[in-house]
Amino acid sequence: MLTTLLHQRHEELGARFAPFAGYDMPIQYPSGAVEEHRLTRRSVGLFDIDHMGQILVSGKGSGEALSTLVSNRILDMKPNQARYALLLSEEAGVLDDLFIYKADRDAGNLPGMKSLLPPGTAIDFSDAWFVVVNASNREADYKRLRSLLPASISVIDLSDAAYMIAVQGPRAVELLDALSGGAVSATPRFSMTDASLAGVPALIGRTGYTGEDGAELFYPSSKAVELWDALLKGAAERGIEAGPIGLAARDSLRFEAAMPLHGHEITASINPIEALLSWACDLDKEFIGKAALLKIKAAGPARKLVTLSVTGGVPREGYPVQDEAGRDLGPCVAGMFCPTAGSYAANAFVPPDLAKPGTILKVIIRGAAKDAVVVKRPLYIPAYRR
Repeated sequence: MLTTLLHQRHEELGARFAPFAGYDMPIQYPSGAVEEHRLTRRSVGLFDIDHMGQILVSGKGSGEALSTLVSNRILDMKPNQARYALLLSEEAGVLDDLFIYKADRDAGNLPGMKSLLPPGTAIDFSDAWFVVVNASNREADYKRLRSLLPASISVIDLSDAAYMIAVQGPRAVELLDALSGGAVSATPRFSMTDASLAGVPALIGRTGYTGEDGAELFYPSSKAVELWDALLKGAAERGIEAGPIGLAARDSLRFEAAMPLHGHEITASINPIEALLSWACDLDKEFIGKAALLKIKAAGPARKLVTLSVTGGVPREGYPVQDEAGRDLGPCVAGMFCPTAGSYAANAFVPPDLAKPGTILKVIIRGAAKDAVVVKRPLYIPAYRR
């Protein structure tokens, strides 16, 4: 079982741990997952997400080549811009979902990027891409990119060199600006900047996985504890309420904002159309999985992802979903209490004719059928959509 470099800090803060993607990760702290969720919604939450992976793709023609492997368009991206995309199988199953940043041609001369590169490595930043992958898929994604991209293109796994934490919440930018001289508020959402945070060189992505504003930070692993401590100290000095957030609250935060989690709403056996991710697929360009996706689109999906509001119990992953006649429709792929929405909810895949909001269904909780109704997604409107 792997641990992150902040493991001791989490222990000191009284975290409860559990295995996740091969890591012993903090699930919640003494205040509890519900309070951590609410803290992130009202002020600032700090997330240790160093189990995530980062891959640098570079060299002449790397953009054109990478474009054929990912679902969304990337060739129109401006330097430092970020875009969400999917890595699909030939059958259009979602192997992973990614954030792709187009590197600035001067990135190699800037402290944040330089601090993450292997010593002596020459990178052609005239055509370079910083790709953030999910924890459990890091090795598989690297192998896929390396095997499918031409040998002339450089593919470097920076995951060990780069530490990754997220700072999220309505006061997150205020906190980050205080430690970076205003660099974060000057960075548009869904883009990246190279800046210093409390004296630590970092790449700062104006992205997140909670529905709140904030940033995801990539900085040298050797500075893992130093920057984490500086963020908590900086918040305390400025009267900004902030605290560490475990994976349980991270799950409820992303769930309310209708953001998918690989292994749940997206897997290699789930396609983007049924997962409501067609918007992340540019069918005007070529990419692996496009042909299969077009066939699914023409035939119509056999099922669609829905969110259910459930009464009478807590829905969990794997609990059966039934229609009013008692016919099994499949299991919940995620389920929990949603603190901001104030309700118990689940995600599930159902036939398209049962996917309309207001449709009455059932969730079987510990052998008993509980009332459920399809509701409009998301349960919480993300900050960037307001």
